[in-house]
Amino acid sequence: MYRAFAAAMAIGLGFVHSAQARESTAYPRVVQTNHASPVTAHLFEAFFTAKCAHDVDKTMGFFAPDMVSYTDATLGWPMQTFEALKGVFANYMPKWPATGLSYPVRILGGKQSALVDFIDTKELFGSELHVLAAVDIKDGKIVRWIDYWDGDSFDATAYGQERTASDKFPRDFQEHKVGEDASVRIRDVSVKLQRALSKADAGAAAALFSSEAVYEDRTLKTEILGSAAIQRYLVRVLASAPFGQDATLRHVVGGNLGGGFEWVSGPSSGELSGVTALELNGDGKITRLTVVYDGRQLAADSLAKFAALSLER
Repeated sequence: MYRAFAAAMAIGLGFVHSAQARESTAYPRVVQTNHASPVTAHLFEAFFTAKCAHDVDKTMGFFAPDMVSYTDATLGWPMQTFEALKGVFANYMPKWPATGLSYPVRILGGKQSALVDFIDTKELFGSELHVLAAVDIKDGKIVRWIDYWDGDSFDATAYGQERTASDKFPRDFQEHKVGEDASVRIRDVSVKLQRALSKADAGAAAALFSSEAVYEDRTLKTEILGSAAIQRYLVRVLASAPFGQDATLRHVVGGNLGGGFEWVSGPSSGELSGVTALELNGDGKITRLTVVYDGRQLAADSLAKFAALSLER
């Protein structure tokens, strides 16, 4: 009886200790990790804790010394060495106020790669940014990190000043240097989906979704519910959307229950880069899709047309 009681107490104290540790985290505890491996979830929890503490050295401790690339795909900022990235953090972090936070909302992926959905509060860069990042991991260290977000959410003046000129904008995000360590399942789903989208085959794309699936276009601020409605939407939009006809797959990240893929649009959309996050169920069907790309690089009337096409009538 005593041993059972002691064991229960130990478990209870362990739970309290864990809860206290989680409560002490500087950022809001809202992250969803049910589509991520525990190791990966812990890695990013610790990473964002260091980042929210504005600790340059601890933050850099999560990156491999021979890091391949950290690229902001929206502003066109490539940092292709450990020292270059550290220099950027060292420049910005000391200027961030204590209220400035960067924290995860969703983590999707396995031990070797992941898709991370996170928020940078406005205190960091002047605007609240909702970012989808494709991340590759080797031996527990980050070797490649690519941020994707909608430029329309950023201050227009700052965007014009900070974005790399089009003729110097990076087109190579170094995916070939890291290779691909996504699981067979997430890669299979990603390849099939992007192939269907690029061929404007709405039926083949919709067949990959579960009946209750949610399709979210973060750039358009639109949401489609259910595989049947998703198929009807794709019929309307794929001929002209940047992620649709003639888009090509760049890189896949993630594990059996979630991840996503980076893509490049066709010439009609200026070879715009974007990313698509996927949540999968146990049968490998897509239960939630989130896509984001830089809306500022598309004409306002084109964006309005895409948004209008999300309506059934």
